[in-house]
Amino acid sequence: MESGRRRGLSSVLSSLSLLCVLLDLQLDGVLGATPVEIEHHLEMGRKLLAAGQLAEALSHYHSAVEGDSKNYLTYYKRAAVFLAMGKSKSALPDLSQAIQLKPDFLAARLQRGSILLKQGNTEEAREDFLAVLNRSPDHEEAHDQLHKADDLELLQKEAHEAHHRGEFITTVQVLEKVIELSPWDPESRELRAECYIRLGDPRKAIMDLTPATRLRSDNRAAFLQLSQLHYSLGEHHDSLSQVRECLKLDQDDKECFSHYKQVKKLSKQLDSAEELISEQRYQEAIEKYESVMRTEPNVAFYTNKAKERICFCLVKMKSAEEAVDICSEAHQREPQNIHILRDRAEAYILQQEYEKAVEDYQEAREFDQENQELREGLERAQKLLKQSRKRDYYKILGVGRSANKQEIIKAYRKLAQQWHPDNFQSEADKKEAEKKFIDIASAKEVLTDPEMRQKFDSGEDPLDPENQQGGGGGGSREWPFGFNPFEGGNFHFKFHRH
Repeated sequence: MESGRRRGLSSVLSSLSLLCVLLDLQLDGVLGATPVEIEHHLEMGRKLLAAGQLAEALSHYHSAVEGDSKNYLTYYKRAAVFLAMGKSKSALPDLSQAIQLKPDFLAARLQRGSILLKQGNTEEAREDFLAVLNRSPDHEEAHDQLHKADDLELLQKEAHEAHHRGEFITTVQVLEKVIELSPWDPESRELRAECYIRLGDPRKAIMDLTPATRLRSDNRAAFLQLSQLHYSLGEHHDSLSQVRECLKLDQDDKECFSHYKQVKKLSKQLDSAEELISEQRYQEAIEKYESVMRTEPNVAFYTNKAKERICFCLVKMKSAEEAVDICSEAHQREPQNIHILRDRAEAYILQQEYEKAVEDYQEAREFDQENQELREGLERAQKLLKQSRKRDYYKILGVGRSANKQEIIKAYRKLAQQWHPDNFQSEADKKEAEKKFIDIASAKEVLTDPEMRQKFDSGEDPLDPENQQGGGGGGSREWPFGFNPFEGGNFHFKFHRH
């Protein structure tokens, strides 16, 4: 019985052994490659690399490595493609594998050392350069790189010491040299970004943090900081984009998720407000911008932006007085904002305060001489100011521009009776009444004469001496055609029925 069990076990083991052999043969058929096939992949990789077709070259080198995982040159060549693609982190494992397979492979040592140096890893880089010099003492490039490693180490130490002392400008200056030697070092860029933030230059901090996010495999801190910087500058879409990158790396990151909720809420409100403005729903847009200020009261940009856009909406709604108040408050916050100055100028025009409108447009143009909208706005405000300083005969008689001759004469008689100088006792009152009476008579003279009325309607005052050929009048307050019936003292005005 015992011998039967032994024979059965032996049979099972033989079957398993045969199965393993068959599996090995199958795997060799799938994964293996003939020397000819491997050489084909290497040759195609070389040609495609020379032609700049990097992705296609990489595919062939992948096949070559899979076909012969013991060939140090295939790893080295694939590393060269990764480097050409700007993927130094991917190149490092291939270079290390090539060195492991052939420890005296100096080109791979030198290449790996150079990458490590650019990553700011001076200690490991130095080991590679020394290994090259150990086998080839006169290797010029290895000597140069070793000197760079020594210089970089000293500069790194100097930068950290200056930062520790709080000398941020000095730190930035030293880090310029550090990053020149190690452009792929995220730590140096993050340190310089911190200095820029402390120096009040968030834009430059963004320029350092952006590449830093790609230099670490999980750089959530940099993505969050980038998002916060964009947010503080009012760039809510960029802020949202960066904090989402953080959450892609870890959706449960509490800091990123908290910031994401705030940015998303604010961004939605801002986009909604602008959409309402585009639809000319100005009152709703104002309410939405008021929500923006409640959502983010601590970042000045968003309050400033809300005030600017509310100012714009009020102008569009022709709420002139309220617009001037809000625009003035916004102008105090941002004195050089040309949009606020433009909108307040338009509010002043609504109030017929043309001098103030001209001043605002002129001030805005000081900040942007090439802006056509501001130039046209200024010209319009100046024209309105000029018109406002001349007599408006329709306003003098209190009639509309469409009034007929009978309506004009009726209005004239009523006002002439009211302002006749004989109705006043004191000399001062008589003089004031005389001026008004002359204006009333001038208005009647112009508006009852078809030719003169047409000139006035086209923007020309026919009684303005500037518009008369050869003069004849004594000024804009003179009696029509230079005759003043009140000179002499014995004039008695009488109305005649027509």
